[in-house]
Amino acid sequence: MSAYTKFISDRMQVGSLQLVHADGSREMFGSGEPQGTLRLNDSRTLLQIIKNPALQLGETYMEEQWDVPEGSLADLLRVLRLNFDVPTSSSATVQLLLSLVQSWNTVKSSFSNVSHHYDLDENLFRAFLDDDMHYSCAYFENDQASLEEAQRSKCSHIAKKLCLKPDAKVLDIGSGWGSLAMHLAEKHGANVTGITLSNEQLRVARQRASERGLDNIVRFELEDYREHQGAYDAIVSVGMFEHVGKRNFRTFFLRLRELLRPRGVALLHTIGSLSEPEPTNAWIRKYIFPGGYIPTISEVTQEIEKSGLISSDIEIWRRHYASTLQEWNRRFQQVRDGFAKSHGERFCRMWEFYLVACQTVFEHGPLSVLQFQLAHNNDIVPLTRDYLYR
Repeated sequence: MSAYTKFISDRMQVGSLQLVHADGSREMFGSGEPQGTLRLNDSRTLLQIIKNPALQLGETYMEEQWDVPEGSLADLLRVLRLNFDVPTSSSATVQLLLSLVQSWNTVKSSFSNVSHHYDLDENLFRAFLDDDMHYSCAYFENDQASLEEAQRSKCSHIAKKLCLKPDAKVLDIGSGWGSLAMHLAEKHGANVTGITLSNEQLRVARQRASERGLDNIVRFELEDYREHQGAYDAIVSVGMFEHVGKRNFRTFFLRLRELLRPRGVALLHTIGSLSEPEPTNAWIRKYIFPGGYIPTISEVTQEIEKSGLISSDIEIWRRHYASTLQEWNRRFQQVRDGFAKSHGERFCRMWEFYLVACQTVFEHGPLSVLQFQLAHNNDIVPLTRDYLYR
């Protein structure tokens, strides 16, 4: 038995993995479902992956060193995640230092990190997002809901949690393409200021607001939350906290407290880990979200406590993001050939690996979506959750 065969055999506990070698020979590990197939196009690839799977599994896929000849990429990554996705063994101190160093986000570096991902071609995002361009987890109230319906449900759920009154002054931190800000203005009569670090998102959001006749109640600015000034009845941040960086968590919540009026409500919507703190995956950090860091529940709550704000409600969304990512990838695959011509095969492999890898970690890993409803004291929001579901 070769070293790599023993490595795989010793770890296969769930489902089955078929390995097709570059010479065409096949090996089967494990049995049953889920089942994944990996075909090596280069005899050196397997050793390359085993030496550094967190980085090299994605990189070698981008370089066409392996393919999935049977089943889907999602099938394969499910098998790999269920059997080989083990926490790093480094000490807690080392983990903390890595997390701090990898997300040391100054204002300047934050602009650069956001530009790396969000300033990509607008047409790319329009191709796989819903028709209102929400680039965050949708809220599927039932299995039959479309992506568009689920994104509208997400907006409605958030609006209820903000306890908006007519003409409420709202700050949207990390406003993306303006989707949520425009929803709050159109459906709830709010006056919304959205801030983003992406020039492309700023351009698109302003254009969309103008086209919808919302210039008088929605405005978008290129600004970091640390430099923004104002006083707001409600503050919302969706899918932005993952870019704040562990070092800046306290600063973020202190700014929320300063910007939120005494009777105001804030809502933080973020990906969060239900496990212990870990550094960001090496491939995701290098190719998708430089400077990104996924917080644990405890890391968020302890900084909220130190800020002087209180958590009036904490909600955990399980699997909603897996369904969102699965639909994003389905839509991307429908237009993949066009982007292969305009952006290249390597880019398309990077993008689909990103979507599917994230989907499977929400299915079988420790990640969920967390919503923290925040206020200055515990008498601001209703005492029961009935108001959310009327």
